Amino acid sequence: MLKFIDIGANLTDPMFQGVYNNSTKHQADLSNVLERSWAAGVQKIIVTCGTLSDCDPAFKIVNENDKLFTTVGCHPTRCGEFDADPEGYFASLCNKIDENRDRVVAIGEFGLDYDRLHFCEKDVQKKYFEQQLKLAEKYKLPLFLHCRNAHEDFIEILRRNLEKIPKRGVVHTFDGTLEDAQTLIDLGFYIGINGCSLKTEENLKVASEIPDDKIMVETDSPWCEIRPSHAGSKFIHTKFPAVKKKEKWDKDMLIAGRCEPAMIMQVLEVLAGIKNKSVEDLAERYYDNTIKVFFS
Repeated sequence: MLKFIDIGANLTDPMFQGVYNNSTKHQADLSNVLERSWAAGVQKIIVTCGTLSDCDPAFKIVNENDKLFTTVGCHPTRCGEFDADPEGYFASLCNKIDENRDRVVAIGEFGLDYDRLHFCEKDVQKKYFEQQLKLAEKYKLPLFLHCRNAHEDFIEILRRNLEKIPKRGVVHTFDGTLEDAQTLIDLGFYIGINGCSLKTEENLKVASEIPDDKIMVETDSPWCEIRPSHAGSKFIHTKFPAVKKKEKWDKDMLIAGRCEPAMIMQVLEVLAGIKNKSVEDLAERYYDNTIKVFFS
Protein backbone atom coordinates (compact mmCIF):
# COMPACT_ATOMS: atom_id res chain seq x y z
CA MET A 1 0.00 0.00 0.00
CA LEU A 2 1.10 3.56 -0.72
CA LYS A 3 2.09 5.68 2.27
CA PHE A 4 0.97 9.28 2.77
CA ILE A 5 1.34 12.06 5.30
CA ASP A 6 -1.37 14.71 5.25
CA ILE A 7 0.50 17.86 6.30
CA GLY A 8 -2.67 19.92 6.80
CA ALA A 9 -6.06 18.81 8.08
CA ASN A 10 -8.46 20.98 10.12
CA LEU A 11 -9.71 18.14 12.29
CA THR A 12 -11.01 20.53 14.96
CA ASP A 13 -13.56 21.86 12.47
CA PRO A 14 -17.17 21.48 13.69
CA MET A 15 -18.01 19.49 10.54
CA PHE A 16 -16.25 16.50 12.07
CA GLN A 17 -18.61 16.84 15.02
CA GLY A 18 -21.56 16.78 12.62
CA VAL A 19 -22.13 20.54 12.90
CA TYR A 20 -22.57 22.68 9.78
CA ASN A 21 -23.24 26.43 10.04
CA ASN A 22 -24.08 26.00 13.74
CA SER A 23 -26.65 23.32 12.97
CA THR A 24 -26.18 19.68 13.96
CA LYS A 25 -26.84 17.37 11.01
CA HIS A 26 -25.40 14.06 12.23
CA GLN A 27 -23.41 12.52 15.06
CA ALA A 28 -19.72 13.24 15.59
CA ASP A 29 -17.74 11.03 13.22
CA LEU A 30 -14.06 11.98 13.49
CA SER A 31 -13.26 8.41 14.53
CA ASN A 32 -14.82 7.12 11.29
CA VAL A 33 -12.94 9.73 9.27
CA LEU A 34 -9.65 8.64 10.84
CA GLU A 35 -10.38 4.95 10.25
CA ARG A 36 -10.88 5.69 6.55
CA SER A 37 -7.62 7.66 6.53
CA TRP A 38 -5.56 4.81 7.94
CA ALA A 39 -7.24 2.32 5.58
CA ALA A 40 -6.28 4.57 2.64
CA GLY A 41 -2.60 4.51 3.56
CA VAL A 42 -2.31 7.74 5.55
CA GLN A 43 0.46 7.20 8.10
CA LYS A 44 0.40 10.55 9.89
CA ILE A 45 -1.76 13.67 9.93
CA ILE A 46 -0.69 17.14 11.02
CA VAL A 47 -3.71 18.90 12.53
CA THR A 48 -3.80 22.60 11.70
CA CYS A 49 -4.20 25.18 14.47
CA GLY A 50 -5.11 28.70 13.39
CA THR A 51 -5.58 30.44 16.70
CA LEU A 52 -4.80 30.04 20.38
CA SER A 53 -8.33 28.77 21.01
CA ASP A 54 -7.76 25.94 18.52
CA CYS A 55 -4.92 24.52 20.57
CA ASP A 56 -6.72 22.71 23.37
CA PRO A 57 -9.22 20.96 21.03
CA ALA A 58 -6.33 19.99 18.77
CA PHE A 59 -4.27 18.58 21.63
CA LYS A 60 -7.26 16.63 22.86
CA ILE A 61 -7.44 14.96 19.44
CA VAL A 62 -3.73 14.33 18.87
CA ASN A 63 -3.01 13.08 22.36
CA GLU A 64 -5.40 10.20 21.74
CA ASN A 65 -3.57 8.86 18.67
CA ASP A 66 0.17 8.56 18.06
CA LYS A 67 -0.35 9.10 14.31
CA LEU A 68 -1.62 12.63 14.91
CA PHE A 69 0.44 15.79 15.42
CA THR A 70 -0.31 19.49 15.38
CA THR A 71 0.88 23.01 14.66
CA VAL A 72 0.68 25.99 17.01
CA GLY A 73 0.21 29.52 15.69
CA CYS A 74 -2.20 32.29 14.71
CA HIS A 75 -3.67 32.54 11.20
CA PRO A 76 -3.24 35.96 9.52
CA THR A 77 -6.98 36.59 9.51
CA ARG A 78 -7.04 36.08 13.29
CA CYS A 79 -3.97 38.16 14.17
CA GLY A 80 -6.13 40.86 15.70
CA GLU A 81 -6.37 38.53 18.70
CA PHE A 82 -2.82 39.56 19.61
CA ASP A 83 -3.70 43.24 20.03
CA ALA A 84 -5.34 43.17 23.47
CA ASP A 85 -2.21 41.66 25.07
CA PRO A 86 0.58 40.91 22.55
CA GLU A 87 3.07 39.65 25.13
CA GLY A 88 0.45 37.55 26.89
CA TYR A 89 -0.82 36.01 23.67
CA PHE A 90 2.71 35.14 22.56
CA ALA A 91 3.47 33.66 25.98
CA SER A 92 0.30 31.57 25.78
CA LEU A 93 1.41 30.14 22.42
CA CYS A 94 4.75 29.27 24.02
CA ASN A 95 2.98 27.60 26.93
CA LYS A 96 0.92 25.44 24.56
CA ILE A 97 4.10 24.28 22.84
CA ASP A 98 5.94 23.68 26.13
CA GLU A 99 3.07 21.62 27.53
CA ASN A 100 2.76 19.43 24.42
CA ARG A 101 6.24 19.52 22.92
CA ASP A 102 6.22 15.96 21.59
CA ARG A 103 3.01 16.55 19.59
CA VAL A 104 3.88 19.94 18.05
CA VAL A 105 5.80 19.60 14.77
CA ALA A 106 5.46 23.10 13.28
CA ILE A 107 4.71 26.76 13.93
CA GLY A 108 1.52 27.77 12.14
CA GLU A 109 -0.75 28.20 10.46
CA PHE A 110 0.48 31.76 10.00
CA GLY A 111 1.59 34.24 7.35
CA LEU A 112 -0.25 36.87 5.29
CA ASP A 113 -3.68 36.96 3.66
CA TYR A 114 -4.52 40.09 1.65
CA ASP A 115 -7.63 38.50 0.14
CA ARG A 116 -9.45 38.80 3.47
CA LEU A 117 -8.36 42.14 4.90
CA HIS A 118 -11.86 42.67 6.32
CA PHE A 119 -10.81 40.22 9.04
CA CYS A 120 -7.43 41.76 9.79
CA GLU A 121 -5.60 44.71 8.20
CA LYS A 122 -2.20 44.45 6.53
CA ASP A 123 -0.08 46.16 9.17
CA VAL A 124 -1.48 43.96 11.93
CA GLN A 125 -0.89 40.81 9.87
CA LYS A 126 2.69 41.78 9.07
CA LYS A 127 3.48 42.69 12.68
CA TYR A 128 2.34 39.38 14.12
CA PHE A 129 3.62 37.27 11.24
CA GLU A 130 7.08 38.54 12.09
CA GLN A 131 6.44 38.17 15.82
CA GLN A 132 5.56 34.49 15.42
CA LEU A 133 8.81 33.81 13.56
CA LYS A 134 10.41 34.15 17.00
CA LEU A 135 8.64 30.88 17.88
CA ALA A 136 10.59 29.10 15.14
CA GLU A 137 13.81 30.54 16.52
CA LYS A 138 12.93 29.60 20.10
CA TYR A 139 11.77 26.03 19.41
CA LYS A 140 13.78 25.18 16.26
CA LEU A 141 10.58 24.10 14.53
CA PRO A 142 9.68 24.34 10.83
CA LEU A 143 6.92 26.64 9.61
CA PHE A 144 3.45 25.87 8.27
CA LEU A 145 2.79 29.01 6.23
CA HIS A 146 -0.19 30.74 4.62
CA CYS A 147 0.14 33.27 1.78
CA ARG A 148 -2.73 34.78 -0.21
CA ASN A 149 -2.22 37.66 -2.62
CA ALA A 150 0.68 38.92 -0.48
CA HIS A 151 3.78 37.42 -2.09
CA GLU A 152 5.96 40.54 -2.08
CA ASP A 153 5.51 41.36 1.62
CA PHE A 154 5.53 37.66 2.53
CA ILE A 155 8.93 37.10 0.88
CA GLU A 156 10.37 40.31 2.26
CA ILE A 157 9.53 39.30 5.83
CA LEU A 158 10.81 35.75 5.39
CA ARG A 159 14.02 36.87 3.70
CA ARG A 160 14.73 39.38 6.46
CA ASN A 161 14.21 36.71 9.15
CA LEU A 162 15.82 33.66 7.57
CA GLU A 163 18.36 33.31 10.36
CA LYS A 164 15.44 32.74 12.76
CA ILE A 165 14.06 29.86 10.67
CA PRO A 166 16.57 27.01 10.94
CA LYS A 167 14.25 24.31 9.57
CA ARG A 168 12.33 26.42 7.02
CA GLY A 169 9.05 24.56 6.37
CA VAL A 170 6.22 24.60 3.83
CA VAL A 171 3.90 27.13 2.22
CA HIS A 172 0.62 25.24 2.23
CA THR A 173 -2.30 25.36 -0.22
CA PHE A 174 0.02 26.96 -2.77
CA ASP A 175 -1.79 28.56 -5.70
CA GLY A 176 0.73 31.17 -6.85
CA THR A 177 2.88 31.48 -9.94
CA LEU A 178 5.87 29.34 -10.84
CA GLU A 179 8.06 32.36 -10.13
CA ASP A 180 6.54 32.61 -6.64
CA ALA A 181 7.22 28.93 -6.05
CA GLN A 182 10.80 29.21 -7.28
CA THR A 183 11.48 32.15 -4.97
CA LEU A 184 10.24 30.14 -2.00
CA ILE A 185 12.22 27.07 -3.03
CA ASP A 186 15.37 29.18 -3.41
CA LEU A 187 14.87 30.32 0.19
CA GLY A 188 14.68 26.68 1.29
CA PHE A 189 10.91 26.20 1.61
CA TYR A 190 8.68 23.40 0.37
CA ILE A 191 5.43 23.77 -1.54
CA GLY A 192 2.21 22.25 -0.15
CA ILE A 193 -0.27 21.03 -2.76
CA ASN A 194 -3.94 20.18 -2.21
CA GLY A 195 -7.18 20.41 -4.16
CA CYS A 196 -7.20 24.21 -4.01
CA SER A 197 -3.78 24.17 -5.69
CA LEU A 198 -5.20 22.23 -8.65
CA LYS A 199 -8.35 24.12 -9.64
CA THR A 200 -7.38 25.74 -12.94
CA GLU A 201 -5.33 24.79 -15.99
CA GLU A 202 -2.83 27.46 -14.96
CA ASN A 203 -2.61 25.86 -11.49
CA LEU A 204 -1.89 22.51 -13.14
CA LYS A 205 0.82 24.00 -15.34
CA VAL A 206 2.54 25.54 -12.33
CA ALA A 207 2.28 22.38 -10.21
CA SER A 208 3.63 20.24 -13.04
CA GLU A 209 6.86 22.23 -13.02
CA ILE A 210 7.51 22.32 -9.27
CA PRO A 211 10.39 19.91 -8.49
CA ASP A 212 9.23 16.73 -6.78
CA ASP A 213 11.87 17.04 -4.09
CA LYS A 214 10.19 20.27 -2.96
CA ILE A 215 6.54 19.13 -2.81
CA MET A 216 4.40 17.95 0.10
CA VAL A 217 0.76 16.90 -0.15
CA GLU A 218 -2.25 17.75 1.99
CA THR A 219 -6.04 17.82 1.97
CA ASP A 220 -6.83 20.91 4.10
CA SER A 221 -9.85 18.88 5.24
CA PRO A 222 -12.74 19.59 5.44
CA TRP A 223 -11.95 22.13 2.72
CA CYS A 224 -10.24 21.96 -0.69
CA GLU A 225 -12.01 18.93 -2.13
CA ILE A 226 -11.18 18.39 -5.83
CA ARG A 227 -14.56 19.06 -7.40
CA PRO A 228 -15.74 17.81 -10.81
CA SER A 229 -15.54 21.39 -12.12
CA HIS A 230 -11.83 21.66 -11.25
CA ALA A 231 -9.22 21.21 -13.96
CA GLY A 232 -7.45 18.51 -11.97
CA SER A 233 -10.52 16.28 -11.66
CA LYS A 234 -9.92 14.59 -15.01
CA PHE A 235 -6.89 12.82 -13.55
CA ILE A 236 -8.72 11.29 -10.58
CA HIS A 237 -9.18 7.52 -10.60
CA THR A 238 -9.99 6.83 -6.94
CA LYS A 239 -13.60 7.50 -6.00
CA PHE A 240 -15.17 7.34 -2.55
CA PRO A 241 -18.82 6.43 -1.84
CA ALA A 242 -20.52 9.55 -0.48
CA VAL A 243 -23.96 10.60 0.71
CA LYS A 244 -25.23 13.80 -0.87
CA LYS A 245 -27.25 14.96 2.12
CA LYS A 246 -25.62 15.36 5.52
CA GLU A 247 -28.80 14.18 7.22
CA LYS A 248 -28.39 10.83 5.41
CA TRP A 249 -25.08 10.27 7.21
CA ASP A 250 -23.64 6.76 7.06
CA LYS A 251 -20.56 5.84 9.10
CA ASP A 252 -19.08 3.97 6.14
CA MET A 253 -19.46 6.76 3.60
CA LEU A 254 -18.05 10.23 2.99
CA ILE A 255 -20.25 13.31 2.86
CA ALA A 256 -20.32 15.08 -0.48
CA GLY A 257 -18.54 18.44 -0.22
CA ARG A 258 -16.63 17.59 2.97
CA CYS A 259 -13.02 16.69 2.28
CA GLU A 260 -11.27 14.00 4.36
CA PRO A 261 -7.61 12.96 4.73
CA ALA A 262 -8.36 9.71 2.86
CA MET A 263 -8.86 11.84 -0.24
CA ILE A 264 -5.17 12.68 -0.33
CA MET A 265 -4.86 9.89 -2.89
CA GLN A 266 -6.74 12.09 -5.35
CA VAL A 267 -4.16 14.86 -4.94
CA LEU A 268 -1.45 12.33 -5.77
CA GLU A 269 -3.34 11.14 -8.82
CA VAL A 270 -3.64 14.66 -10.21
CA LEU A 271 0.06 15.33 -9.64
CA ALA A 272 0.96 12.02 -11.28
CA GLY A 273 -1.26 12.87 -14.23
CA ILE A 274 0.11 16.33 -14.89
CA LYS A 275 3.71 15.22 -14.38
CA ASN A 276 3.28 11.97 -16.36
CA LYS A 277 4.83 10.01 -13.49
CA SER A 278 3.73 7.06 -11.39
CA VAL A 279 1.68 7.59 -8.25
CA GLU A 280 3.96 5.10 -6.49
CA ASP A 281 7.13 7.09 -7.19
CA LEU A 282 5.59 10.42 -6.25
CA ALA A 283 4.00 9.08 -3.06
CA GLU A 284 7.38 7.82 -1.87
CA ARG A 285 9.12 11.08 -2.76
CA TYR A 286 6.56 13.29 -1.01
CA TYR A 287 6.46 11.03 2.02
CA ASP A 288 10.24 11.26 2.35
CA ASN A 289 10.16 15.05 1.94
CA THR A 290 7.66 15.34 4.79
CA ILE A 291 9.56 13.01 7.12
CA LYS A 292 12.73 15.02 6.49
CA VAL A 293 11.19 18.35 7.47
CA PHE A 294 8.70 17.50 10.22
CA PHE A 295 9.71 14.15 11.69
CA SER A 296 13.50 13.91 11.75
